[in-house]
Amino acid sequence: MDDNDLIYLDTYVLQKDMRVRMPKSILENLGLVKGVSKFKIYYDKKRRCITMKVEE
Repeated sequence: MDDNDLIYLDTYVLQKDMRVRMPKSILENLGLVKGVSKFKIYYDKKRRCITMKVEE
């Protein structure tokens, strides 16, 4: 993945219970359903970034 492929959405604080709030635009743009949709989470140790992909 190239940095040009990334779209900045917003900045959020990691909550004490380890949650991260997602922007509401994600629900609309990806067609997700709260409490139902699942993500696969990947860590790129070279660039120190996390990628979340919708599980199909």
